Amino acid sequence: MDFGFQVKIRGDYFNGHFTNGLSMANSQSVHRCKKTFEDDDKTVFSADEYTITSYHKKEDDVYKCYTIFENTSCRDLTLDMLSSFCIDNINGDIIHRATSFWSAEGKLLSQSLTDINMEKSWSGHGTRVEKFGQIGSMPVRKWFPFIIIENSRTKEFVGVQLYCASSWQIELFRNNDPLTLAGGLADFDFGHWCKTVGAGDSFASPKAVVAVGNSLNDVCNKLVKAQKPRISPVDRDMPVIFNEYCTTWGNPTKENIERIAKKISGSGIKYLVIDSGWYKSPKEDWWATIGDWNESKELFPNGIKEICDLIKSYGLIPGIWFEFEKVAWLSDIYNCTERLLKRDGVPISVEGQRFLDMRDSRNIDYLTEKVIDFLRDNGFGYIKIDYNDSIGVGCDGAESLGEGLRQTVLGTQKFFKKIGDLLPDLVIENCSGGGHRLEPSMMELASQASFSDAHECLSIPLIAANVQRLIRPEQSQIWAVLREKDDIHRINFSLVAGFLGRLCLSGEIFDLRDEYWDNVLAAIAFYDNIKDIIKNGKTTIIDNSDGDYNDPTGYQAVLREYGDRALLVVHTFKDGANPPTDKYMKGRHITEVFGSPLDRDYRAKAFLLKK
Repeated sequence: MDFGFQVKIRGDYFNGHFTNGLSMANSQSVHRCKKTFEDDDKTVFSADEYTITSYHKKEDDVYKCYTIFENTSCRDLTLDMLSSFCIDNINGDIIHRATSFWSAEGKLLSQSLTDINMEKSWSGHGTRVEKFGQIGSMPVRKWFPFIIIENSRTKEFVGVQLYCASSWQIELFRNNDPLTLAGGLADFDFGHWCKTVGAGDSFASPKAVVAVGNSLNDVCNKLVKAQKPRISPVDRDMPVIFNEYCTTWGNPTKENIERIAKKISGSGIKYLVIDSGWYKSPKEDWWATIGDWNESKELFPNGIKEICDLIKSYGLIPGIWFEFEKVAWLSDIYNCTERLLKRDGVPISVEGQRFLDMRDSRNIDYLTEKVIDFLRDNGFGYIKIDYNDSIGVGCDGAESLGEGLRQTVLGTQKFFKKIGDLLPDLVIENCSGGGHRLEPSMMELASQASFSDAHECLSIPLIAANVQRLIRPEQSQIWAVLREKDDIHRINFSLVAGFLGRLCLSGEIFDLRDEYWDNVLAAIAFYDNIKDIIKNGKTTIIDNSDGDYNDPTGYQAVLREYGDRALLVVHTFKDGANPPTDKYMKGRHITEVFGSPLDRDYRAKAFLLKK
């Protein structure tokens, strides 16, 4: 495995081998360079007009990679592509990727190179390319910025995660053996990105993290452990959350908030989060009114601070929902087009929603007042930051649409940092229609993230297990929506899924039968006993016999180990009764359990094990 780089400077010739329009790799810009320096952390390549430094710093179990392009000429140079990482001389025959759609995050797609027609050509001519990525401001849409290459003969694995919240790409290519793997910002062909670097100036790519190991889970654990999130001090013991969205469905009132607070007070739940709708009149749709962020006088006639104080009086931390990067058609700011993102001079509009330009200081000042001052003045300790659509290929205001996108996304991340800097105890939840921002550079700005919007789906444990490969489980907030109509086994199915990450309750908890509520309290107590495994452990087994998120069959078993303790979480689906749990417990004994007997379909049980 050798680290290198890829670059394409406008005006240089493209690589041949039938790749023009398919890949910008191996262009004349690469061939101009000669290696001039190398040590353990970086390799320097120089050409007549530029220098490229490829960083590959070893930290713990991973390599942290990025690339710096320096223009040493006397003229402007335009980059059409610059890699964050490039790894040459990989031997492998299987690729593993993580697919993603709304409420269907993290499904593993494993393919042999022969299945995707990536065998080398008979003569070595005609480059084979597998290129994929994401275009827009939702970095986890269709794909996660993640790939693992497996050598099935030697059981060697090489994996990468990109830290990029705008358009990105990863490409695998070969002429002969072995393989080259590269990635970074989506290039001009793929994501309409170019960057003009002035004489004497430089440009740095986003970061990537590379890990090697002896199994898929081994590499995933190393990549996930390399993420360094901003965890609020009050959130470090992983408290349980209650979010009222699946209780009020965007219609919070003083009455229903107080009813919830009374029920959960003293239960071990720490946060009560008011979700969408707190800013609307009762006759309006919460979706149509985002943007102005004025608390609703109809819903809260004495102001929302009264609600915050009420929540605190029950020993809870109040939280609230925002979607501050977007504005909707019933808001006043929707028509302030000079402050909105445009493409070809026209505001970018998606189904009645538009986007604030996060590069504009007027918008940052506006959001500082409407978000940060609001949180501080009312005493909120938690914010859920949602983001429910994408700006697409990019926006005006830079040398390319893709560069405009990159800049405005960096503006969003800068505002996330400002919130954390000014309110250091605040818990920040990263949400984007559930899981569209489960990407490392966004995850490092938050305490938690919504794992999905699959609020009550049977797929919840499948999604929750799959995203363990991609984000830290201590940050992965998993919905357990409880309904009055649910029997005890359905309640346990939901609660046990929550043990795959951060337990978040919602639903009609005040209508549950007393014995069912007692079971919820028992689940919270069990969760308290396993937090250290969730936070510090390694996931060594994710075993599911069927991957259909809509109609799962069989069973799923997830084993997470920490020291001499382990957590085994098992769910059964259709035709999945009586799974072989003993095979996951070898060398361990059971110290505690929670859940239902696994002798029927759609049951769940968690086992706390010890060597």
